Amino acid sequence: MLKTAFIGLGSQGGPMAERMLTAGYSLTVWARRPEALQSYVDKGAAAAADIVTLARDADHIGICVVDDAGVAQICDTLIPSMRAGSLLAVHSTILPESCEALAAICEARGIAFVDAPVSGGGGAAAAGTLTVMCGGTAAAFEQAKPVFESFAGALVHLGAAGSGQRAKIVNNALMAANMGLAHAAMEAGALLGIAPDALAALIKASSGRSFGFEVYARLPTPSAFAHGAALLRKDVDLLQAILPQAPGTRSLAAAAGPFLMEACSSVLVGSEA
Repeated sequence: MLKTAFIGLGSQGGPMAERMLTAGYSLTVWARRPEALQSYVDKGAAAAADIVTLARDADHIGICVVDDAGVAQICDTLIPSMRAGSLLAVHSTILPESCEALAAICEARGIAFVDAPVSGGGGAAAAGTLTVMCGGTAAAFEQAKPVFESFAGALVHLGAAGSGQRAKIVNNALMAANMGLAHAAMEAGALLGIAPDALAALIKASSGRSFGFEVYARLPTPSAFAHGAALLRKDVDLLQAILPQAPGTRSLAAAAGPFLMEACSSVLVGSEA
């Protein structure tokens, strides 16, 4: 039986790990707080004492932590302990260049690598309908595909390592921009004296609708989206880092900015979106 492992059991990574268990995969998990592992152990997972122990026997290891620093810290210990022929999947949204560097390190050790950020949130992860955006060799993608299918609704191979990150960053920047434009539209409607509930219902049935608008329209206030907005702001910042001078970057950031600033007035990011 394929032996899988997972690190990063947050609001999205946790349900992904549970889907792997439900699909029948042998699963080992690790977390900085051992008490976070108990619910997974109760469902049949094994708890690793440390990253080295988790890595030694695993055929497929998924990581879903918040940022570049977290991925780097884990991989510094993880990769030297992984077996040749095993696979590392990074589901975090990080810089594409970070994934390219990790892919090179893995290749030198005979380890397959896929960057596979996801879209859809915890609900889609629990339902097995996440969109998984993959970068890596065709062989690595095929090796990872059976495990990814346990939590994916849409599974797309976009090219070499880093390609999944580039696609995810653009997707999330567009989501942030759409929510920012929804915020601006509702403010304009209020200034024109249109009842917010009526305007929201109208737009959701008209040509101005978008998924971002539908999410925005469900919020009592922008601050209710504080956690998600912090993660979207991280991804807009990543787009500005990798494509700083592009007109499209400036347009997306400008549309997203006011809403993200209001929503993120005070938030601590705790897990990957």
